[in-house]
Amino acid sequence: MTRTARFTLDPAFKVGEVNPRLFGSFVEHLGRCVYTGIFEPDHPSADEAGLRTDVLDLVRELGVTTIRYPGGNFVSGYKWEDSVGPAEDRPRRLDLAWRSTETNRFGLSEYIAFLKKIGPRAEPMMALNLGTRGVAEALELQEYANHPAGTALSDLRAAHGDKDPFGIRLWCLGNEMDGPWQTGHKTATEYGRIAAETARAMRQIDPHVELVACGSSSQSMPTFAEWEATVLAETYDLVDYISLHAYYQPEDGDIDSFLASAVDMESFIENVVATCDHIGARLKSKKKINLSFDEWNVWYISEWHAIENSGVRDWAEAPRLLEDNYSVTDAVVFGSLLIALLRHADRVTVACLAQLVNVIAPIMTEPGGPAWRQTTFFPFAQAARYGRGEVLDVRVDSPTYETKKYGEADLLHATAVRAEDGSVTVFAVNRGRTEALPLEVALNGMELTRIVEHGVLADADPDARNTLTEPERVTPHAGEGASLRDGVLSAVLEPLSWNVIRLG
Repeated sequence: MTRTARFTLDPAFKVGEVNPRLFGSFVEHLGRCVYTGIFEPDHPSADEAGLRTDVLDLVRELGVTTIRYPGGNFVSGYKWEDSVGPAEDRPRRLDLAWRSTETNRFGLSEYIAFLKKIGPRAEPMMALNLGTRGVAEALELQEYANHPAGTALSDLRAAHGDKDPFGIRLWCLGNEMDGPWQTGHKTATEYGRIAAETARAMRQIDPHVELVACGSSSQSMPTFAEWEATVLAETYDLVDYISLHAYYQPEDGDIDSFLASAVDMESFIENVVATCDHIGARLKSKKKINLSFDEWNVWYISEWHAIENSGVRDWAEAPRLLEDNYSVTDAVVFGSLLIALLRHADRVTVACLAQLVNVIAPIMTEPGGPAWRQTTFFPFAQAARYGRGEVLDVRVDSPTYETKKYGEADLLHATAVRAEDGSVTVFAVNRGRTEALPLEVALNGMELTRIVEHGVLADADPDARNTLTEPERVTPHAGEGASLRDGVLSAVLEPLSWNVIRLG
């Protein structure tokens, strides 16, 4: 018989406030993310700007905030000048990162217009090319985007039809510069110097910009931690964040380890925090560097490597790349990754789900056809809607199971967020593949009297997924049997499930 999992919630014990930027996403010029994803002028639903309104509706429903752009690996070959001015005059370029042809029909102005149509909470996060370009080009882009008027580049923006500045506050100082796959790949010392020089110069234009230095592309990189330490030694007083990227997939059919992927994500976060604070202590600084987890997702990267190594790519426009179709199992892991981010909301204050449409994405489209929600859409939309407020300290007492990669792991992975009105939402994953998991939560010092909702994402078929022909095969359903009596929440979590329990 499965033992009951338990934890206690008390408003006196909290992790920190959730920054809305935690629910960011990522649009890269990769595959069909942009073209036939968010931008398809000939689509029946396209608006006057060529944006697919069916996709806009789903993006709003998803609840994304900050959107990182234009890459990703793409940015290390990006010339921002190619992406402004009349679309018909923009040059076609080879994109080395994804061996595609970039038309530049969708550019900087279109990106800002896309954000405005999502709504007021959508904020730009612009990545700078520090791979094949440098300080001068970063300053030119900053002036074009943000300076009000009266200079060559700000007046050029106005001449291009954008009188008002774009107001980009958040900038990434390059992308994955530790990776040998990156065009313009650098050593930590080389990158730290150019990042510091760029940051210092950008702050001369605007002292209030927020800057993200490149951290390691994953915890498995051979230079991990040493990279962060070297980069931060150069940039500590000049940047606000350091980045983390992580993707997860089952390896050799090991589903049990895959379900515990958040064990690695939490370890990654805690190790980067320790490295940041070590450098801060060494510099005798009172400043805290926060974390920008600006690429994360489930990604079947081994399938991509098989395509990449086949040599079949041929500089096509917007080819179908990285269009992973997510199962219920993938969605449960995805939800657990969201829980990991929330559990570290005191230091992870920016995060970007990579990516938004078609490319390892929660939203899929067919050219000229419909758009639909993947299984991973639902956990993100629920977390973005209900994960606002203070994250409470959750320390679970859970039955465990054995994994090949991570050793003993808890069957329960959970967090809880208390909203401004006192209501509480519990996010919980049962990693057990065959048995339901009883849950008891003691509620101390909170006037909670009812269960508003218990939503569940689970299915008798763990491989069930949404497709073009069955776009609603998997949707959340109501859980059964949850109760709230004498300050104790009792529920049963279905096998292999993502759960959202709202208390009022």
